[in-house]
Amino acid sequence: MKILSLELKNFRNYPYALVDFDDGLNVLFGKNASGKTNMLESVYLCSVFHSPRTTKDKEMILLGQSKAQVKLNIEKRFRKHTICLQIDEQGKKKVAVDGIPVNRAGELLGILGVVFFSPDEMKLVKESPSERRRFLDVGLSQQQKAYFLALQRYNKTLKQKNNLLKEYRFNPNVDDMLDVWDTGLAKEGAIIIEKRMEYIATLNDAAGKFHNALSSEKETLTLSYESGSKTDVQKDLQEELYKAIVAARQKDKELGFSTVGPHRDDIKIEINGKDSRKFASQGQQRTIALAMKLGEVVIYKNEIGEPPVLLLDDVLSELDNTRQTLLLEMTKGFQTILTCTEYTLPNKAKKIRINEGTVLEN
Repeated sequence: MKILSLELKNFRNYPYALVDFDDGLNVLFGKNASGKTNMLESVYLCSVFHSPRTTKDKEMILLGQSKAQVKLNIEKRFRKHTICLQIDEQGKKKVAVDGIPVNRAGELLGILGVVFFSPDEMKLVKESPSERRRFLDVGLSQQQKAYFLALQRYNKTLKQKNNLLKEYRFNPNVDDMLDVWDTGLAKEGAIIIEKRMEYIATLNDAAGKFHNALSSEKETLTLSYESGSKTDVQKDLQEELYKAIVAARQKDKELGFSTVGPHRDDIKIEINGKDSRKFASQGQQRTIALAMKLGEVVIYKNEIGEPPVLLLDDVLSELDNTRQTLLLEMTKGFQTILTCTEYTLPNKAKKIRINEGTVLEN
């Protein structure tokens, strides 16, 4: 899987830009705030239908313009595709694949697989469990449509249940309706937990190998899925989860929200047996997050049969020369788009100079 070309119109600080990419390493270089990250954002947007940086889509339209457009030509194993995404003046997104409108985000997922790393991804280690659940949800949703659909159904049911729980003080007779929601949550939640457990078990091995190399074999990374469940069999998970949800019902009524389920789960991250969520240094956080992202690439390739596109934003700045070279060696075999202020490493790359929303060298 690779991106052949990217065309931007009125996107962020680009009035217009057209870039062709090579199969291997592509380096976007230039001064800070020149628009390099904006280009990565546009690619990510065409993959998962939302920005990794903002929830306000209108922010992606060039100041003074009414709409923006991103157009990607991509090549997969068996065919080529064109993805065209537009943002209108209300901030509403429309996307078409090969000229055919796509009405749901789920229909876009899987057309272009991407793995994105930026300095903000260090939140994956130290910040709240929601960051780690987001990591799991994005990775799994790109690879498994069944997971994405189960997650959609679960979140919809959870929202409906929480709305009902908020009404408890005014309408105490809500148990019959809660039984309906709890059955649905247990069914979809069991699918989510089982898929996450399988994913983390595989990621533990893949990310562990990358982390071992990046840490010069001085540290051992261990990942495990934290859940209240004692089984990993979907049928048993569903029964166990239902019982746990019902047992917490009175507590949930008092609090006004659901306290049990995969929306409360977490990834336990350990370095040499110590909980990295509490004790990891900034350098360790970066290495852990990077290893997890590289592991995600491996899992995607094994699941789908071809690797995703790897987007690396400002990843070299905190690595020494040895680790910089090692990291780029690890990216061989799949297309990588990297941003940096300057590029002097010996690793072969197509270099594209960016300056204030203009592509100067391509």
